[in-house]
Order: sequence, then C-alpha cells, then structure tokens
Amino acid sequence: MSDRQKPSVLFVCVHNAGRSQMGAAFLTHLAGDRIEVRSAGSAPADRVNPAVVEAMAEVGIDITAETPKALTTGSVQASDVVITMGCGDACPVFPGKTYLDWRLEDPAGQGLAAIRLIRDEIRARVEGLVAELTAEDRQTP
Repeated sequence: MSDRQKPSVLFVCVHNAGRSQMGAAFLTHLAGDRIEVRSAGSAPADRVNPAVVEAMAEVGIDITAETPKALTTGSVQASDVVITMGCGDACPVFPGKTYLDWRLEDPAGQGLAAIRLIRDEIRARVEGLVAELTAEDRQTP
C-alpha cells in the first residue's frame, strides 16, 4: 500500500448475507471515504438476511440496497486487508495481504436478539480496525 493510496478492506463470509455485510456497512459508516470497503461470499445467497437488515437499521445504517457478491481472486488481490468470517479455506491467500479471521457466530437462522449481539461485536471490531488503519493518517503532520 503506497502512502497516497487509501487502505482497502475485504470482508468475506460464506453467503455475504450477514456478517460480511455488517462489517462492510460499519466500516463504510465509521471510516467514510478514508478506507475502501468490499464484501463478498464464497457461496453468495440470493439476498441479504432481512433480520440483519433490520438489526443494522436499528443503529441507523441502511443496507437494504446491498446484494450478496461472489468472492473473486480479483477482489482479494485488490484488498490490503482480508477479514474472513467463517469462510474456511475458500478465500485465496496472496503474499503481502493482511489476513484476519474474525470468529463470529453466523446470523443465519438466528433471531433478532442474537443478531444484535453479533452486530455489536462486529461494530467493536470494526472500530478497532478503523483506529488501526487510520493511525498513520493522524500521525502525518
């Protein structure tokens, strides 16, 4: 990653219908245009989990227009940080990338109360990620 290029993060889960969508939405919400954000799934669903959409709306983030996207080699190659959330070995590994495996419960089939807990855990992790990835920006005079 060059000094002029903003960092790029890819969130990956199996269906790209829950965890990775929440991660990408929180990162976009919290970092604005300081970080490039992508999400994908190793076996994308037809739509984002409606209960996940509802849980995110509760915290003021609208993801109704989001659609699950397929994980591609290109999306991994274009990212500086790849955060996996239960996609197993489906994510290709390339040298020079930072890989983080966030072990989080799958919201599929869960009720709203359980999804809120997953959402809040993702938000806390994303807040830490934003602080880490933007630390260089704050140190530059």
